[in-house]
Amino acid sequence: MVNGQLDGAQLLAWRRQQLALGGSPGDFDWLLDLAGGLPWRAQQQLRLHAELPVQLACDLNQLEAMWRCHLDTAEPLQYLVGRCPWRDLEISVAPGVLIPRQETELLVELALELAPSGPGCWADLGTGSGCMALALALAWPSSRGWAVDCSPGALSQAALNLAAGGVADRVQLLEGSWWQPLSPWLGQFELVVSNPPYIPTAVWAGLEPGVRDHEPVIALDGGVDGLDALRLIVAGGAAALAPGGLLLMEHHFDQSQAVIDLLSAAGYAEVRSHGDLEGVERFASARWPGSGRDCHDH
Repeated sequence: MVNGQLDGAQLLAWRRQQLALGGSPGDFDWLLDLAGGLPWRAQQQLRLHAELPVQLACDLNQLEAMWRCHLDTAEPLQYLVGRCPWRDLEISVAPGVLIPRQETELLVELALELAPSGPGCWADLGTGSGCMALALALAWPSSRGWAVDCSPGALSQAALNLAAGGVADRVQLLEGSWWQPLSPWLGQFELVVSNPPYIPTAVWAGLEPGVRDHEPVIALDGGVDGLDALRLIVAGGAAALAPGGLLLMEHHFDQSQAVIDLLSAAGYAEVRSHGDLEGVERFASARWPGSGRDCHDH
């Protein structure tokens, strides 16, 4: 049945059949929400009022096919649905592009907290789906942003998300490695954010198949100690940041001291670590000292 209607009792019985095949109830309910158009709260209502009619956004057979594909191949549901809720946004995602993580939402919150008036010029290194660039552009409508990635596929996905958010004219997408595409604007960035690959190679090799086998290794594997990209970002910030410019980075849960040491050794000021919602140190911030320059076009 396409766009067909059934009642809560029928849907819950069908849900039990699908979960008997395996998988997590939470994941299945997420699929019902994002692909089926049945929000979690409505799902809970059906448990109290099984007689209520249910209108789904797609056929039960389509939902079942997605669920079976997820169980058989470990392909993330976000790729199968093509969307991922993130902060107050809905981000389009596709294979070859890192799925936005909930903890990365806190990197945006840190940027808003540490630069409350908004920077004139900012950059997002390793933008992936463009989720952070979109969030920052929406938060600072008078700012100008640059979003860099070495993956053409990621940049295509970021372009879709920026256009859907109505900010494509305020964020310039650039292909290349870290700071290299930003060379015309070096010394002008008042804020730079990055969620780079930081998982040590040996740890990446042991990740669950849904991540290791389906998400892009280039966005996850940070080298032997996980710090390859972080070293490049820290080193390049000296030339790229405006005096007083802020650098914010996400890192692995056990890399806080190593990243703080990198920033301190490179001459940054106000070097700080920041915890996630569970208190684990997952982020680092630092400022580049000195006197400033204006943001302008080249």
